[in-house]
Amino acid sequence: MFFDAPRKHFFRPLTGKYREQVVACLRALYSRMFSTLADYSRAFNREQVLEVFQEAVTRTPVLDEGEDEFGAPVRSEREQAGWVLNILQEHGWVERQVDEATLQSSYGFTRIGRLFTQPMVEAAGGRFRTRHRNTRNTRNALQSFLDKGEVYDLLDAFEYSERIISDFSDVIAELDERKRQLVQAVEAQQLVQRASDEFFDFMEKRFVPDLAIRLSADSVEKYRDEIAGLIQKARRKPRPFKAEAERELRKMAPELVVDPRASVYLAILEGIEGRMHNASEVMLPALRHALHSFTRRADIIIRQLSFTGTAGRHELLEACQTLAALDEAEFERRLATAGEAMAGLNVAFADPDSVRLHTSGRRRIVNNTAEEGEEADHTARRALFIERALEQAFALNNRELRDYIARALGEGHRVRTSALPVNDARELLFAAHAVEAGAAGATSSELRFRVEEGGGRVRNDYFECDEFVIELLDANDAE
Repeated sequence: MFFDAPRKHFFRPLTGKYREQVVACLRALYSRMFSTLADYSRAFNREQVLEVFQEAVTRTPVLDEGEDEFGAPVRSEREQAGWVLNILQEHGWVERQVDEATLQSSYGFTRIGRLFTQPMVEAAGGRFRTRHRNTRNTRNALQSFLDKGEVYDLLDAFEYSERIISDFSDVIAELDERKRQLVQAVEAQQLVQRASDEFFDFMEKRFVPDLAIRLSADSVEKYRDEIAGLIQKARRKPRPFKAEAERELRKMAPELVVDPRASVYLAILEGIEGRMHNASEVMLPALRHALHSFTRRADIIIRQLSFTGTAGRHELLEACQTLAALDEAEFERRLATAGEAMAGLNVAFADPDSVRLHTSGRRRIVNNTAEEGEEADHTARRALFIERALEQAFALNNRELRDYIARALGEGHRVRTSALPVNDARELLFAAHAVEAGAAGATSSELRFRVEEGGGRVRNDYFECDEFVIELLDANDAE
């Protein structure tokens, strides 16, 4: 059954006046985990998930027309993000995983939660979609693009490469779910035959047709070098060829144009190359580890049940055969003797060494008194609304700051804070916080910013401060 624990009320988070915020949080988390923004080598802890949810809650209104225009919210944005995470985890959309070695928790979609979130992302984004998704199609689409020059083939290759990661995540989640189902079925029924039948049925119908091909004929390691060679050929194409492809890409996929000065053609090639690297170095070892864990757990459970079940059946069979050979009087006597032995009362003294006086914990004192709050008048609610609007207007995040510095750098690698453009109030805030780019870029695994003193002063119509030089470096060079 689909509506079974923990999915008994699976769609409950999508009801009520906060349903739009819940959908926005699901889309934001999906984008951070499976889209171009994803960092597949990092697991999301609770703080990072709350940060993603808090940004989504800030941008999404509450569907309630009955409140006053200046009505204060019931929860703060941080508390609302925590509530969304708890309700999604409670109803089977998100799950918490604990590393048994480090005892650290990480959060991610359940397999069913990811499958239902994907259509929400596709419906909101309006992105191009193709039907097939495997490594060989990525290779074939790139080869077709180099031979014929049609940008549709390049877009297909870009889509295939993204769905390689999605396929890996789906298979890994399915293996983990089947491992838990196997353990639950064994604990509930203790049926070795059913457990072994389900295991071999999965291996024959799921592993052989799909996983075996994914690990051999369609392995990312098998085609990784070939795809990398095709990407290099695409980069070395003549300039007129690349210019024509760039124009067609901007016309057919305008949603891929993030920066008008950045090349969509090169960004697609870099995206395919990065996804192939992540699939080979991160997702494929994770799939092998999940498959090894599943088969090892199934082997241990089946062996244990076979041993215990065989021993129990032999003893029970021998007892039944012995009783069947007796006459009726002896049969009744032995059953009566066994019943008296089982119903007897055994009285004895307890071993003093086994008696321990456990220290009782201190009882917490909870103040449960309630005070009646006064209803805020219109002036107080208006002040709260203005205060909240000002906090949101001056709020900055690391991603927007990094994008602003990247646009200021252009094609170069160094920029002075005195040369940062200020065209609107938002860019004025970014320029004032430009020295924080060193800390904002520390989360990247490939690139980072280095901030040094420039020796001068920055003077304009808004503020005066020391001048700094911001430089973009590779992570290895920065060390």
